[in-house]
Amino acid sequence: MYKFFIKRSLDFSVSLLLLIFISPVFILLILFLAAANWGKPFFVQRRPGKNEKIFSIIKFKTMNDRKDAQGNLLPDKDRITKVGAFVRKTSLDEIPQLINVLLGEMSLIGPRPLIIEYLPVYNDVQKTRHNVRPGITGWAQVNGRNSITWKKKFEYDVWYVENYSFLLDLKIIGLTLKKVIQKEDVNLSNDLTSEYFDGTN
Repeated sequence: MYKFFIKRSLDFSVSLLLLIFISPVFILLILFLAAANWGKPFFVQRRPGKNEKIFSIIKFKTMNDRKDAQGNLLPDKDRITKVGAFVRKTSLDEIPQLINVLLGEMSLIGPRPLIIEYLPVYNDVQKTRHNVRPGITGWAQVNGRNSITWKKKFEYDVWYVENYSFLLDLKIIGLTLKKVIQKEDVNLSNDLTSEYFDGTN
């Protein structure tokens, strides 16, 4: 019952209530980030969702689009804005994904949606992470996030797909809140982009 009806109903209800409750903060962040990013407060990128169906994920934009003389984007560390660093450090950049949850493209809890370029290099086991809706947070995120290997991330994702339940989702929400409050596993190093997955690492 939970997997087929209750989870989606809770996703919709909780996301709607959260968006209403935090709407003043949401609007303020849009204004500040629009000013910092030349009128572009949102980062939108195509990602694979449930059954590998492609959707557009929405996040707050934490880096500007500054380029070098050759027209190439500058390194991440040179493009992250002051307000962007704050938003990323507090995980507020994830808030707009509540809209993806309302639309049924994501869940509050599930494997994080990765870039489309990874689809051809997943093995058959790793592909099962797409048997459920991707989440704003997930089992891998509360068990290391950026500090664990790709292999371990996929192990956590697949385990979640095979074992998720109401109680497990509650546990993940609790652990996520703890990590956000304690600012654990937030990537603000010189290299803000995670290591590229090529199917072997």
